[in-house]
Amino acid sequence: PMSEETQIGTLAREDLADELQNQVKKSIEAGAKLLLGGNQDKSYHEPTILGNVMPGMPAFDEETFGPLAAMIRAKDEQDAYRLSELSKYGLGVTVCTRDVKKALSMSDQVSDGAYFINELVKSDPRLPFGGTKRSGYGRELAKDGMMEFINRKTVYVK
Repeated sequence: PMSEETQIGTLAREDLADELQNQVKKSIEAGAKLLLGGNQDKSYHEPTILGNVMPGMPAFDEETFGPLAAMIRAKDEQDAYRLSELSKYGLGVTVCTRDVKKALSMSDQVSDGAYFINELVKSDPRLPFGGTKRSGYGRELAKDGMMEFINRKTVYVK
């Protein structure tokens, strides 16, 4: 990681790279197409792109922590939103479009904690950040995140 030529580092532990490699292999066995990468050397996992990813494959159904992009084909934009809701995780969705107004109007179709238009899902200290479903509880960052660290108390007197 100290080399100027380094573009991507290793995962934190070898078992994490093993798990990612297992997800890649099982997805390929289920019909995904390896488009780029797919190799592992100890805790280094090569950046990988899988095509033809569908529900029922680890690359669709599970959280993949590492350099893996799962390409999922949708019939149209409504199908894309439907597919995103099939995930049991809900940290965030990125929509890339020229029609920002339309994307804004469709944000209520996504139950995830974040909805980014023409930007990768990422945390920003100015904004509350957190997921839904199996992607965590509560929010971090901004005022909402600070409120997670306090205990509110109601005192009522009649």
